[in-house]
Amino acid sequence: MQYTPLRFREKLAMIREPWSPKIIANLNDYHCKLAKLKGEFVWHKHDETDEAFIVLEGSMKIDFRDGSVALMAGEMYVVPRGVLHKPCSESGCSVLLIEPAGTLNTGDAGGERLVENPEWI
Repeated sequence: MQYTPLRFREKLAMIREPWSPKIIANLNDYHCKLAKLKGEFVWHKHDETDEAFIVLEGSMKIDFRDGSVALMAGEMYVVPRGVLHKPCSESGCSVLLIEPAGTLNTGDAGGERLVENPEWI
């Protein structure tokens, strides 16, 4: 068996378009995904699962109907299941997302930014 670490920088270099998460690993029944964020995403929620955002580079904020949370590189926030939220990053950022396999990036919102079958990189 070969033991090779995943290198975030190498994987992130393979991502060209923002808001298009790519799967990099399985963790039990979860997927670890990398994504680049730039601008505003859509308001959405995930009724069945929490969603973890870990900022690797840059900064972002997550808007909620009653406030927001700002995140910088090295910080993490978990959006609880069922909570309406809208991620955004004016200057752009790279994130690691951890969520159950099959979780849709746009949650209940669907729409143009929906990625039904994220690519493995």
